[in-house]
Amino acid sequence: MTEISPGNRLIAAMADGDRKALQQHGVPFDFPQGHVFQEPGDPIEHVHFVERGIVSSVAVLQDGRTIETVMVGCEGVTGVIAATVPQTALSRSIAQVAGASCRVEAARLRALVAERPGLGALLATYAGALQAELEQSAACNALHRAEQRFAKWLLRCHDRLDGAAFNLTQEYLASLLGSQRTTVNEAAQGLQKSGAIAYSRGRVTVLDRAAVERVACECYRVADAFRLAPGSES
Repeated sequence: MTEISPGNRLIAAMADGDRKALQQHGVPFDFPQGHVFQEPGDPIEHVHFVERGIVSSVAVLQDGRTIETVMVGCEGVTGVIAATVPQTALSRSIAQVAGASCRVEAARLRALVAERPGLGALLATYAGALQAELEQSAACNALHRAEQRFAKWLLRCHDRLDGAAFNLTQEYLASLLGSQRTTVNEAAQGLQKSGAIAYSRGRVTVLDRAAVERVACECYRVADAFRLAPGSES
């Protein structure tokens, strides 16, 4: 039996019986930054209850451009849409920050959900929070400035990671935000000049969270599954 880290807040919110049942099928899984869990069209064969790090769902356009749609950290699980019926991936699932997870076969999770209504209800609530986030992201990506979205994204990373510093590259940020490198650099430099962050050689350190919050768009507060997930802190 695998001991699942209490660092995953969704698992921590499970009833004892559901948690123990999941433990019987969980496998520890470490992932580096940039690890691709699946590409669009791949069958979702495993779900990952993230314990450390961040995994993004990234929409991939025909011309190769990408933009992040959903972020999953220690509050949740990847591939939750496969918890009830077999599914194929609609987007690329990629590690944006290295970490670790508890990996469970999607078919096994479906069997557990069928046997345990409480587990199914918990995952459905989490899936609903992700849907709210996805809908808000659609409006955010269309209407809000890159600087606002960059600040929002930094706050959401900060919520999910231990410590105030994390490693990112301009290329990676640009692909997640759907912006040019120069646009991302301008947004980062603006926050750095104000003393909100330090940014050097791909390493971002949040120095003044309140200052970053003042720049971020309203979407950070409206639809973030980090706060909406059962058992998460408000």
